Amino acid sequence: MGAGERTGGPERSRAQGASAVRRGGPERPRVRLDQPRVPRRTFLPEYDPEAFGRLSEKIARFLGTGRFIVWMTVIVIVWIGWNVTVPGRLRFDEYPFIFLTLALSLQASYAAPLILLAQNRQADRDRVTHEQDRKQNERSIADTEYLTREIAALRLGLGEVATRDWIRSELEDLLRDLELRRMIDAESDERDR
Repeated sequence: MGAGERTGGPERSRAQGASAVRRGGPERPRVRLDQPRVPRRTFLPEYDPEAFGRLSEKIARFLGTGRFIVWMTVIVIVWIGWNVTVPGRLRFDEYPFIFLTLALSLQASYAAPLILLAQNRQADRDRVTHEQDRKQNERSIADTEYLTREIAALRLGLGEVATRDWIRSELEDLLRDLELRRMIDAESDERDR
C-alpha cells in the first residue's frame, strides 16, 4: 500500500486539495447568494432609525420654540415656589434644589444629542438637495449651451434664406431697372425718328 492510498492521512488531504479537509468536519449549509439571509435572532430591542430620527426632529423643533422656554420657566418657578413656600413636610426638594438641578441636567443631556441628530438629518437632506440642485444646474447649462448653438445655426441658416424684405428689395431693384430700360428705349426710339 502506497502513501497516496492511505485514508484520512495528511498526504491524502494534500493530494486532494483544501476541500478534502472540509469533508472530514461537519457539513456547513451552503450560502445562497440569490436569496436574502435569514435574520438572526437577537435579544436586543429593535427600532426603526427613521422613526427615531423623525421623533428626534419633532423634539428638537419643540425645544427651539418660545413655547418650550415659557413652559420650562413656569415649571422652574412653580418648583422653586412650592419648595420655598409650603410647610417643611410637603417639600420634596429643599433649598439647594438638587433634584431640580438633576432634572434640568437630565433634560439637557437628552436634548443635546437629539438636537445633534436632528441637525445631522437636516444636513443629510441639505446635501442631497444641493446635489440635486447641482445636477439640475448642470443640465440647465447643457440645455442652454445646446439652445445657443442651435440659435447660432439658425441665424447662419437664415442668412442664406430669402426673406420677405430681401425679395421686396430685389423686386424694387428689378422695377427700377425695367423703368430705366423703358426710358432708354423711349429715348432711343425718339432719336431714331
